[in-house]
Amino acid sequence: MQQSGILNDTSTPAAATEAIIRAESIEKYYAQPSENRIQVISATDLSILPGEILAVLGPSGSGKSTMLRMLTGLSTPTAGQVYWHGKPIAEAEVNVSIVFQSFALFPWLTVLQNVEAPLQARGVPAEERRERSLKMLDTVGLDGFEAAYPKELSGGMKQRVGFARALVVEPEVLFMDEPFSALDVLTAENLRSELLELWAKKTMPTKAIFLVTHNIEEAVLLADRIVVLGRNPGRIRTDFRVQIPQPRDRKSEPFTQLVDYIYKVLTRPDTAPAEAPQPTGRHPRDQRQMRYQMLPHARPGGVAGLLELLLDKGGRDDIYRLADDLAFEIDDLLPIVDAAQLLGFLTIEEGDAVITSNGAEFANSEILRQKELFRDAAVSNVLLLRQIRRALESKSDHTVPEDFFLDMLDEQFSEEESQRQMETAVAWGRYAELFDFDAGRRRFVLPDARDEEVPASEAAR
Repeated sequence: MQQSGILNDTSTPAAATEAIIRAESIEKYYAQPSENRIQVISATDLSILPGEILAVLGPSGSGKSTMLRMLTGLSTPTAGQVYWHGKPIAEAEVNVSIVFQSFALFPWLTVLQNVEAPLQARGVPAEERRERSLKMLDTVGLDGFEAAYPKELSGGMKQRVGFARALVVEPEVLFMDEPFSALDVLTAENLRSELLELWAKKTMPTKAIFLVTHNIEEAVLLADRIVVLGRNPGRIRTDFRVQIPQPRDRKSEPFTQLVDYIYKVLTRPDTAPAEAPQPTGRHPRDQRQMRYQMLPHARPGGVAGLLELLLDKGGRDDIYRLADDLAFEIDDLLPIVDAAQLLGFLTIEEGDAVITSNGAEFANSEILRQKELFRDAAVSNVLLLRQIRRALESKSDHTVPEDFFLDMLDEQFSEEESQRQMETAVAWGRYAELFDFDAGRRRFVLPDARDEEVPASEAAR
């Protein structure tokens, strides 16, 4: 990019890869009667390359949505030119879709009809558009909701319909204008994870994603490349590639450094931005932080019940259908699914929960055998439980204070989440008979050691 005040990303393979969309010196301004003009976006170069998620950040009034509209052909630049595969966008057959913040569904149409609408507008025959729409609804996890109306759906489900409608036309570039900002935190997080999964598995029929967002963490979490805009007028202040491998940990040092860098760029408009920090490959503290898995807050009984239901359904079922059968909200079922997956009792394949051989044995066993299987799975797959058990076995008195492990958890989680992680670990460990927990003294105890301790204390009295 040839612009003053812009940090160019020399690692962007623009020369080696043909851009799908390329903007050259595009500007947007509005003429005034006084012969002055209000400039919204100054002369800007920008390319959208295949195989990347490009996130655009900027303060209010920096022209993020205006930029999106010009790149999609919905708005014409006042100056400069936008090219689609090298042809001026006004002369090309542009294949893009947009997911909006406000869902923008037709309330009088069913879910299926909403998804079919763009295909109908393109003249696709009824049978073909129904088949493609049903397939896309299944891809985004809305199988079974074809006949529902938007008013019957939660915010997250409405946005899934928006994604399905955008993807059903198989766009080469998917544009998203703050698609998660109208959702609650948990729903937004689930949709971001699902979007990344679809992208990583190449399930999405799209070659590039252009994301407009005001959420710095969202951009660092999702994007392969980030552009930060300044305002008055809108202009690119920095453009860089994110070198942190997926999946990304919000608490890792590279992640937090990049978030801090972007925050400084956004809040210091008069200071030339420094180069974006990149991972060096040497982060011993971060490696320590990433050792602990986030334990899903689910009880062993819930895991057992889920596996029994899944086994009764032939060992495989859609997660959303399972939630419906159990009269659960999907957000209530997901921690149980995550716990079973962490323990190796099931896997997730294209939105379906699939029971494993260990999970089937667990579901078919009597209670004592279930505890044995749970214990083996917990020790094999959950580092925290394995560490607690080994610490208890190595100490001469077979007891360890809770604070010892809370201190280590605090390196990775907030104080509140560390306590919740510990409560879940205690519930799992007690069920599996890995250890007992003395709530009065806040200490872990080996079951056999507690048996020995009682008569000893009585003798002392």
